[in-house]
Amino acid sequence: MSQGCADYRYADANPGWAHAYLLPPITDLINRAAYGNPTRIFEIGVGSGVFASALAAKGHDVIGIEYSTSAVEIANRSFPDLRIEQGSAYDDLRTRFGQFPVVLSVEVVEHLYFPRVFAQRAFEMLEPGGTLIVSTPFHGYWKNLALAVSGKLDAHFTALWDGGHIKFWSIRTLGALLTEAGFVNIDFAHVGRIRPFSKSMIAVARRP
Repeated sequence: MSQGCADYRYADANPGWAHAYLLPPITDLINRAAYGNPTRIFEIGVGSGVFASALAAKGHDVIGIEYSTSAVEIANRSFPDLRIEQGSAYDDLRTRFGQFPVVLSVEVVEHLYFPRVFAQRAFEMLEPGGTLIVSTPFHGYWKNLALAVSGKLDAHFTALWDGGHIKFWSIRTLGALLTEAGFVNIDFAHVGRIRPFSKSMIAVARRP
């Protein structure tokens, strides 16, 4: 799911710990957006292809890009029936791939120096009335306070992770980003732990 460095953190396409709490709600949100029918999905930042493969197994037509060349190699080797190509969230993806009813991005936006470009590219890729689904680690007052009180603030916001998180999003800031890009009907779901201390949040937004 990394979108910030050429070398991928993982050596295979086995599901990671985050997939357990992210995949079920994302699958449900896609089913709602598609009214329970198989749909075409474009994933920005596929990592090693775990989410794309799981969604394809449910009948969806999934295409994706990933910045890390090593991750693309892992994905293509592990899931040869999927179309996963090297690319950036900043590329002109609409010209290259066309438009889709659903655009998905899982734990990517926190790695990006230019999230406004990412949001605009995602908007361009959606068909009118299409749905964007974006997940990112959740940050809010009570969670940050708990991290500070527990002495885990340095570990959580570590600066010693090469290619790690460089943006830390709240509902307010991610909502502002998507609104600025032109999205409407923006809703949020919290996943992993109870709401004030959620591990991640999932934004669902529509292109008018």
